[in-house]
Amino acid sequence: MKAVVALDHGSLAVREVTLDAPRSGEVGIRMVAAGVCHSDLSVLNGTVPMPLPMVLGHEGAGIVERLGPGVAGLAVGDHVVLSFIPACGGCHFCIHHEPHLCVAGSPAGLMPDGSSRVRLDGREIGVMAMLGCMAERVVVPAMSVQKIDPAIPLDRAALVGCSVMTGVGAVVSTARVKPGSTVAVFGCGGVGLSVIQGARLVGARRIVAVDMLDSKLDYARHFGATHTVRADGDAVAAVREATGGWGADYCFEVTGKPPVMEQACAAARRGGTVCVIGIGHYTESFPLNACGFPAEAKTVIGCMYGNANFRVDMPNLLELYLAKRLDLDAMITRSYTIDEAPQAFDDLLGGVNARGVIVL
Repeated sequence: MKAVVALDHGSLAVREVTLDAPRSGEVGIRMVAAGVCHSDLSVLNGTVPMPLPMVLGHEGAGIVERLGPGVAGLAVGDHVVLSFIPACGGCHFCIHHEPHLCVAGSPAGLMPDGSSRVRLDGREIGVMAMLGCMAERVVVPAMSVQKIDPAIPLDRAALVGCSVMTGVGAVVSTARVKPGSTVAVFGCGGVGLSVIQGARLVGARRIVAVDMLDSKLDYARHFGATHTVRADGDAVAAVREATGGWGADYCFEVTGKPPVMEQACAAARRGGTVCVIGIGHYTESFPLNACGFPAEAKTVIGCMYGNANFRVDMPNLLELYLAKRLDLDAMITRSYTIDEAPQAFDDLLGGVNARGVIVL
């Protein structure tokens, strides 16, 4: 079968790989769609260190083909979305109602037993987030699988596996934005646009979108931004002007770039909240002024997967889509075949799409 493989840092190829049958507690899935996300790019370029080669893809949906022993609650033919963070139900974080911090995942992309189901040229290789969605078929742990309504198109549903869950969840569950608040979003890719949709859903009064590209700002307006700001100007001053001179009640950073994280902190009002979603290089950091930070009483909070409980939140978000309150259709601005994956990554780098999706 074909898979999109990060062979080395900066080296991407569509390769033939072999796939073993599911073992106990595992599910074999025919993939239908996989979103192309900056996190995939972060593995490819080494921003997030993972052992390569590795099958990419962590945002996907498909149809169950095979079940390993001991899998309950799923059947062959079920339509499913995959979660890049599992929910084992037994670790400290799952027990304490924080499944978005579940530690059952493997940074090396191996299954919980330490082995892999995928081979490249006869050698076992890892798959991103124990999923490796950018492949024609996958074998994944059942704890990473959520059954969904088969009426929902799987390319739309795939987005809820990462970008939409993270962005909407950042608003609703991480920052807990209050109705009538002012919100600024730094970075209008798939996650940033989902933040904008989440802010609209909870009734934010003003939503300021900040990006370098006019095309992304156009997307932002479609999804609910009330104001747009070009990031190549004085973005902090522009956000303050758009929010009555005080700064935003909530600022969301979605680029993973430390200078933008500083901007988001500066653009928040006194007592405001800064939610950092973007993941930067593991060697980088950003400063907080030792005098000003306590005096301004701001809250700076990290966001992993929108603080999601995907078993609950994934069906809820898809119900919002069916009710036409969450726009997943317009999020997908181009679909690619698996052989076009290199072009999909080039377009991701160029900021071409709201979201590109590989349809398998």
